[in-house]
Amino acid sequence: MPLPALIEIEPVSRPQPLRVTIPGSKSITNRALILAALARGPATLRGALWSEDTQVMVECLRKLGFEVTVEADPGEPANRTIRVVGLGGIIPRGGTAAAPLELHVGNAGTAARFLAAFVCLGEGWFRLSGVPRMHERPQAALLNALRQLGYRVESVSGRLPAVIQGASGPRPGRCSVSIAESSQFASALLLTAPTAGWQVDLDGTGDLDDAPYVAMTSRLTEAYPPGGGVFKIEPDASSGSYFWAADWLLRGGRPAPAAELPVAGWPTSGWQVDARFPRYLPLPATVSREADLGDSIMTAIVLAPFAGYPVRFTELGRLRVQECERVRALRTELSKCGARVEEEGETLTVFPGPLHGAEIETYQDHRMAMCFATLGLQVPGLKIRNPTCVKKTFPNFFQKLAARVPEGIGARVREPGSGRVLGLEELHAD
Repeated sequence: MPLPALIEIEPVSRPQPLRVTIPGSKSITNRALILAALARGPATLRGALWSEDTQVMVECLRKLGFEVTVEADPGEPANRTIRVVGLGGIIPRGGTAAAPLELHVGNAGTAARFLAAFVCLGEGWFRLSGVPRMHERPQAALLNALRQLGYRVESVSGRLPAVIQGASGPRPGRCSVSIAESSQFASALLLTAPTAGWQVDLDGTGDLDDAPYVAMTSRLTEAYPPGGGVFKIEPDASSGSYFWAADWLLRGGRPAPAAELPVAGWPTSGWQVDARFPRYLPLPATVSREADLGDSIMTAIVLAPFAGYPVRFTELGRLRVQECERVRALRTELSKCGARVEEEGETLTVFPGPLHGAEIETYQDHRMAMCFATLGLQVPGLKIRNPTCVKKTFPNFFQKLAARVPEGIGARVREPGSGRVLGLEELHAD
């Protein structure tokens, strides 16, 4: 049975040590899939996330003519072992000007941006499109950079749908790209650049540490075996932040002792900016989206009413152009729960105070659903609309909430109308 359109999270009162397994990193999986296709020989990705965003990437690679096989991962139900036969920069299939090869990317920003650069190596024409929200998200800086490199790109208003003509192999050149709206623009270019012969300059940035997702791409590209082989993908730190947050809430705002870390296999490579999340518990007075955390800043924002003092979240501009207008969405839904939230420019200030239950609109945004479901572990009467949207990055998230301790939190998830407790088999987001 599919997840109901509305669910209620029942608070958990007993703090017990957790040891939850988290699926593989979406950011690393989709980067690694591109690198695997560019490799000179077969590549095996272990611990790869299997969710809507990564399935989109796999299906697009198959449409482009790549041989991709997918096998279950015995260690984590939401992971897969994915094998890709890399062709060293050759893309087997392409379309014509009259009938471009169609690539549908859903609402996967990584797929939309990474594939736009990748197909430039191909022969013929390619058309990238997605769901309506993806057609609203920015793409112009990347498309303009591809034009600087000499590629023909057709797009209305710098967004998807976009039609791109490939160059049938490398076309050395130099471009400059702004990452003001999304660091994925630079990551897209950097993934394909070594094969295509591009030199990529970043507008308005200094050291790569100022752009952590770009730094991830650069380091991943250096670490990935160019001849193929086996590559292990670490757990997703953004997804893990919900369980660090849950543990912190259930301990009454106290961090977990070193012997009782709530997430198994916490990443230590330094590639994921959100691996810093545990350092931000308890929350400091100011947290920046640009300097401190990535997507997990949303998790921090919903925890802020429990901090005991006002917390300012700054430089949130990129949240406005992601899966939904996240700054407004967070302010609106926290306010529904009784929180005092002030928005000024690209800053949200969240004040301490009691919360109450509410029906949360998720705006088709997986992270909105997971953030507020985590809050529901402490706040009675919190209901989540359209919980299935978590399939974008974490399809078994609600199963993890409901699983027995220590592999889960042991929460009960109900169907509000009937009051029925949903079974684990009903909590997978298909």
